[in-house]
Amino acid sequence: MEIPAFELQLPFESGVEPPMIGEEPAWWFVFQDSNLVLERIDERRVRPLFQRQDPRPDSAAPEAAHFLGRLDGIPCYAADLKGGLPDTTWIARGLFVLHHRMDADLFLLAGRAFQVLEWDRKHRYCGRCGTPTERATTQRARICPNCEFTQFPRLTPAMMVLVRRGRQLLLAHAPRYPDGFYSVLAGFTEPGETLEACVRREVREEVGLDVTNIRYFASQSWPFPHSLMVAYIADWAGGEICIDDDEITHADWFDPDNLPYVPGEMSIAGHLIRWFVEEHR
Repeated sequence: MEIPAFELQLPFESGVEPPMIGEEPAWWFVFQDSNLVLERIDERRVRPLFQRQDPRPDSAAPEAAHFLGRLDGIPCYAADLKGGLPDTTWIARGLFVLHHRMDADLFLLAGRAFQVLEWDRKHRYCGRCGTPTERATTQRARICPNCEFTQFPRLTPAMMVLVRRGRQLLLAHAPRYPDGFYSVLAGFTEPGETLEACVRREVREEVGLDVTNIRYFASQSWPFPHSLMVAYIADWAGGEICIDDDEITHADWFDPDNLPYVPGEMSIAGHLIRWFVEEHR
């Protein structure tokens, strides 16, 4: 089974210094709070706004749109929308429900745009001295004009791991999951910790098992709100399942032909599970 890349297929050139807005058509990733503003293509398909001018009523505001770069030569911008939708034909939806309703490249760029805007909203003031920060012109950063402290977009690395024992795989149900939904284990890395050490620690903490033979699978940008998911495969090395009763409510070994409700194609967790099933079909 081919391992997905979770990356742009069309050529994309990242950039910070924008061309002159209005000189050529552009993709506009405009967010109303956490929802992406969209145009309908048909009853099911949607796309971000595609037009020359800044689509926001407040486009003359001091904080300009963020230039993301060019997708197949077309400029791409991220911007916040204040207030209601200025066009009654537009809709706004959260990214989580847009998978398979947008072209894959546009969906991935929407995630990038959301992370840039989320970072920009939360770093308007210096974390060292409290002075209002200013946007850098040659790099993706906000700089304090008082103490020159520089804040770059935040990225939180996290691991997930498929633990296998022969023809069985370990799946767990967390309190935030719907009834009957199970997934592989996941957790955030701690300061000074490698991703492999995080795998061993999280598995031991969450289900009381030891693992060995930890191997990289794939990675995925996860803009909910700013994570990088790094997926691994590991083999059970010992222990009996003993859940922590905090992050996990139930965990068990499952056969590939008798799985519960698991993640779909949007998540790298779903691809991990499907890879295992294909390996044992």
